Amino acid sequence: MVGGAATKTLTNICPSFPFTTKNNPLTTNPSLSFPPTRLRHRPISAVANPVQPPPTAAESATPGQYRVDVLSESLPFIQKFRGKTIVVKYGGAAMKSPELQASVINDLVLLSCVGLRPVMVHGGGPEINSWLGRLSIPAVFRDGLRVTDADTMEIVSMVLVGKVNKTLVSLINKAGATAVGLSGMDGRLLTARPSPKAADLGFVGEVSRVDPAVLRSLIESSHIPVVTSVAADEFGQPYNINADTVAGELAAALGAEKLILLTDVAGILEDRNDPNSLVKKIDIKGVKKMMEDGKVGGGMIPKVNCCVRSLAQGVTTASIIDGRVPHSLLLEILTDEGAGTMITG
Repeated sequence: MVGGAATKTLTNICPSFPFTTKNNPLTTNPSLSFPPTRLRHRPISAVANPVQPPPTAAESATPGQYRVDVLSESLPFIQKFRGKTIVVKYGGAAMKSPELQASVINDLVLLSCVGLRPVMVHGGGPEINSWLGRLSIPAVFRDGLRVTDADTMEIVSMVLVGKVNKTLVSLINKAGATAVGLSGMDGRLLTARPSPKAADLGFVGEVSRVDPAVLRSLIESSHIPVVTSVAADEFGQPYNINADTVAGELAAALGAEKLILLTDVAGILEDRNDPNSLVKKIDIKGVKKMMEDGKVGGGMIPKVNCCVRSLAQGVTTASIIDGRVPHSLLLEILTDEGAGTMITG
């Protein structure tokens, strides 16, 4: 305590810390059993002053000590990223599973509590597909991008802006932070233009311009912006923009330290048919070579392209991580091992 000021702790900065989820290893992993901290009466030994073996680290550890050790080991990473902007694109399996969704939300709130500046960008493919199915509108994709006619565009706007975005904002607020939901149209954040393949893709757009002023004011006031990937052109026509692309452009405009894309795969694979061939770290030249060789395809193409573009515009690192792994966001930021593939400039 300095000058009579109350000591700041994770608990009083963020009332919901420590977070508990169904995947908490302290409560769900039977192999992590800790002895009770209260003393027990021991039977009297017939041997005077018997030699007792020293307790092992596992036996001497308590849940509290385990938690403190984890936080202590995280300190260098927290110091490295404190005050830095991290743009996270949220989608895929992490949106389908309530447990994984809670994991991502809690990770974001924890990162905010320890001084990072997270920005969430989200899609909503599974939810869009669900509503299209209810209305008997087929979902069509080409080169990893959704074909969007007028009817589909209306559903995309309703689902992403009106449902998914506000649900995520509510969950973040419930977890103890303060989130603000935005679309690309709010505050002129994003201006769209038709895709060069508009004849084939319909109302699929690209980012023509970014004005991050509204985001900067939210970030400076410790809010977590939650941005959905719908934006309008200069004439007010809405467009569906790939959420990975939006995340990359926002990361570049904000001068983010890190761009993170959550996916349904382990990361970039040297062999797409071998899940054990994960590429942990690669530079722009190397990943471009993989694309030329056909090792990167399908929905991974726009992800890699947006990473490369954001790095070329000043983002320090971009990572494609496995959103199926609980707390993959914390693993990527607060450990050396990471949780997928990191691309460097």
